[in-house]
Amino acid sequence: MLDSLGTIKRTHYCGDLRPEHAGSVVTLFGWVHRRRDFGPLLFVDLRDREGVVQVVFNEETNGPAHSRAKEVRGEYVIGVTGKVVMRDADKVNSNISTGKIEVIGREIKIFNTAKTPPFEIDGVQASEDVRLKYRYIDLRRPKMQENIRLRHLAAITIRKYLDEHGFYEIETPMMIKSTPEGARDYIVPSRLTPGNFYALPQSPQIFKQLLMVSGYDKYFQIVRCFRDEDLRADRQPEFTQIDLEMSFVQPADVFAVIEPLMVELSRMIGVKVEMPFPKLTYAESMRRYGVDKPDTRFGMELQDISGSLADTDFTPYRTALDAGGQVKAITVGGGARYSRKRLDELTEFVKRFGAGGLAWIKTSESGEISSPLAKGLGDEKVKALAAELGSGAGDAILIAAGKPSVVAASLGNLRNEIAAAEGLTDPKRFNFLWVTDFPMFEYHEEDGRYYPMHHPFTSPNDEDLETLESRTGDVRAKAYDLVLNGVELSSGSIRIHSRELQRQVFTLLGLSDEEARAKFGFLLDALEYGTPPHGGMAIGFDRLVMLLARENSIREVISFPKTASAADLMTDSPSPVSPEQLKELHLKIE
Repeated sequence: MLDSLGTIKRTHYCGDLRPEHAGSVVTLFGWVHRRRDFGPLLFVDLRDREGVVQVVFNEETNGPAHSRAKEVRGEYVIGVTGKVVMRDADKVNSNISTGKIEVIGREIKIFNTAKTPPFEIDGVQASEDVRLKYRYIDLRRPKMQENIRLRHLAAITIRKYLDEHGFYEIETPMMIKSTPEGARDYIVPSRLTPGNFYALPQSPQIFKQLLMVSGYDKYFQIVRCFRDEDLRADRQPEFTQIDLEMSFVQPADVFAVIEPLMVELSRMIGVKVEMPFPKLTYAESMRRYGVDKPDTRFGMELQDISGSLADTDFTPYRTALDAGGQVKAITVGGGARYSRKRLDELTEFVKRFGAGGLAWIKTSESGEISSPLAKGLGDEKVKALAAELGSGAGDAILIAAGKPSVVAASLGNLRNEIAAAEGLTDPKRFNFLWVTDFPMFEYHEEDGRYYPMHHPFTSPNDEDLETLESRTGDVRAKAYDLVLNGVELSSGSIRIHSRELQRQVFTLLGLSDEEARAKFGFLLDALEYGTPPHGGMAIGFDRLVMLLARENSIREVISFPKTASAADLMTDSPSPVSPEQLKELHLKIE
């Protein structure tokens, strides 16, 4: 029979008890984490969100409580009243924060029973699908509760910091006009206006700009956003971002707000971060690292050897260079030990990014240089390349050739792959980096038009304004990303605040005046009513907490995430709706 809660009140959380509570009578609530029955002595590890404490029931001193405690099993929900006592020195459990004390149970109430969970609460061995199906049980695990608590503390820290720096938290709409320019919108049918739809916001971008038009000067929001796109470990169809906007600012002013906030958040987990954060232009980042979100915790920078091979007759390199391509390399410390099998694996890896292959030069521990390139380039050229690239004893040089974009993607991702395998990515080290001066536009050959690299409201660099139409592909934007350990945490920019410039950018993106009016008419109108220079950014909150928690997936720091196919296994959604609902919304499934 289950007990009633009645008027009993909790006095402490289980994980909060310490030696200073010895002698106190406490009342605890929680779940039975573990039960050990030794006949006259029964031990129950009681767990709540703050931790675990050992409760002892002694048949000799309290028979009724001992008898009732024998009924409990794992994950039963119980309440216990008892006295806190110090453990004997030889029975201290240094693995838990309450390990120096225990509670002598005087009274126990069983509030609910529990089926045997589909996996162990600690030391979980279940697949991710099983964990997500039973997420309410998975969330009981101490690691998950630590992550969710960290997320809460990060949100509190962010709100407090931005409030102290003069920001207003202002909510923006969740049902907006559909203006897809990047990822697909999630659309919401309107029952009252059949055939019309709202969209769920991919970001509050336009609304926060309008708030600057409205004179609020500094805005922020920890906001839910939605994108109907293919997923990865750091993507979800619904996600949370720290959104902010400021008036009368240049990029340096935004950096000056964000950097101390990142330092404070890092300090929460005991990581020291120095300011100011390093800065790289997009062009330099691509040249040195092959990606626009480089992990700078390790070296292995890309080195261009195209000039050294300018006169080569070696067909693969000659073909690449004649086509306007490049030959680049990375030097891997200790890579000379790589077997042929490992080198074949790395070759297959770069082929995923379009590379035709991967050449290598090894320097043995004795200094002897070997390479299959010797047949095509000659021994002396191979030795010269090894010297040029700084290859030392035991190192390997890995070389890729082809279009600049292919070489960059191949070696940039190979660099990360090797660093992860070699243990060069210390999770306790935080390397923040600003990447600036992004190209304003990307040209897509398939449909012969430009697309915005960030979004169409980003301002071009002042010095590129005159060439906006004559050299569109070379225009740089006042855009910037914040990168942490190879993860893009945020994108931001200074926005266009001139109606004429915004119209000009829409035209370059292939939008007619009629299309621009239909999609963004309210923004164009607002720009005519005194819009200040303004800019801001959006920080991926899920990714930030993932890195703070030293997890590899944002699903580990979200309470109820979706799978990689955007499914909610716990609630079995998305799911069909009734014909009556579809009829009411004037929708038909074909």
